[in-house]
Amino acid sequence: MRCVHMSGAGNDFMVIDGRGQNLDYESLSQRLCAINGADGFMALDISDVADFRLHYYNADGSRGEMCGNGSRCICKFAYDLGIVGEEMSIQTDAGIVPGWRLGENLYRVKLTRPVDIDLEAKPEAAYAVCGVPHALVEVPGFTWEMREELRDQAQALRFDPVFPKGANVDFYTWLDDSTVRVLSYERGVEDYTLACGTGCGALTAVLFTAGRLPGKKLTALNPGGTLRITVEEQGGLISGLFLEGPAEVIGEYNIE
Repeated sequence: MRCVHMSGAGNDFMVIDGRGQNLDYESLSQRLCAINGADGFMALDISDVADFRLHYYNADGSRGEMCGNGSRCICKFAYDLGIVGEEMSIQTDAGIVPGWRLGENLYRVKLTRPVDIDLEAKPEAAYAVCGVPHALVEVPGFTWEMREELRDQAQALRFDPVFPKGANVDFYTWLDDSTVRVLSYERGVEDYTLACGTGCGALTAVLFTAGRLPGKKLTALNPGGTLRITVEEQGGLISGLFLEGPAEVIGEYNIE
C-alpha cells in the first residue's frame, strides 16, 4: 500500500487511497502516525454526494469530524491522483467542503459554516465549532516559546466539562489589525501542532462576531506556516469561511 506523508502549514498527515479497500482505519491511523509522529491519518474514498469522501482520524485512532489543513492536503492528493480537476468537493463528517487548487502546493477550501459561537463561554475563552470544537484564548504578547508555560491551561480547557465534546485550544495574540500569532493544542493529538486550520477558522469567526475584524480577512501565523482566512457574510452573519494555505507532499512509504 502506498502511503503519502503530507503537510499543511506543518500540520502533517499520513494519507492513503482507500477506494475499494476494507480497512480498519482506527488501528491503521495509530500504526501509520507512529512511523513519524504525524498529527493525523486520512483515507480518500468513494462518495455519492461529492467528488470523494474524506475519512479523518487523529493520531490516537479517534475519528475526527474534519480537518481544515487536512482538507487542503486531501484536495492535492485527489488532484495528483487525477480524479478531480482544479475545483472539487469533499464529503466529510461535518458536511460537504468545496476545494480549489490555486497552485502546485497552494489550495483553498470553504470550511463548514461555524456554529455555536459563544464569546463568553468561559471568562478566559470564547468558543466556536468550525467542523471541530475550539476554545479560543487571547494571550496578549505571547510567543510560541511560551508553549510550556501555557500547557497546563491548554490541557485543562481541552477537557473542560463546559465543552461537551472536548475542544481544541487555540491561543492567539494580535500583531496588527488583521494579523495574529496562533498556537494550537489539539484533542486526539493531545499536544501542540504546528498549525490548525479549523482553529484559525474558529478564531476568525469569533473575532468577526465580536466586531474585531472589519476587513473580513485574517492572516494567522502558525509555527508551521501562514494561513489566510476570508469571511463570507450575508446580512452581517457568517455564511462561510475560506481557508487558504500550503499543501505539500513531504514523503512516501510502501506499507504492507
